[in-house]
Amino acid sequence: MKPSLYFGHPVNTYDTDLEHALIGVIGARFPEYLVENPNRPEHQRAYREWKARTGNGMDYYSQKVLPNMDAGIFLPFEDGMWGAGVYHEAAFLHSAGKPVWGITWNGMHIFIPSLNPEFALSIEETRKRVYGPQRI
Repeated sequence: MKPSLYFGHPVNTYDTDLEHALIGVIGARFPEYLVENPNRPEHQRAYREWKARTGNGMDYYSQKVLPNMDAGIFLPFEDGMWGAGVYHEAAFLHSAGKPVWGITWNGMHIFIPSLNPEFALSIEETRKRVYGPQRI
């Protein structure tokens, strides 16, 4: 069985042409991995159930999904800032000694992020970008 590559990306890119295009780019660049998309229906359902039960849906990913991943690739916002959840997921895998890459919005550059917390947005800043009028 192939190892798993987690694709962390902002929720405002879920179900978009960008998401589908980047999954194609990632699959072509990393054919040795199975791409794990947190936007799959079973993850969305489990996230909602976990959040209702515990108050923190992100813990579903840190406790149930990410420990089973072999590597990760992550999409920061277009300006290079990292959403709180995406940064947390990347840092989780990085601290576990797993390979971590970043990908740009045009899918042309795959890079190894430095995971500098200076580029991580707070939860509130992330929510403004994802759900607010100034989506990036």
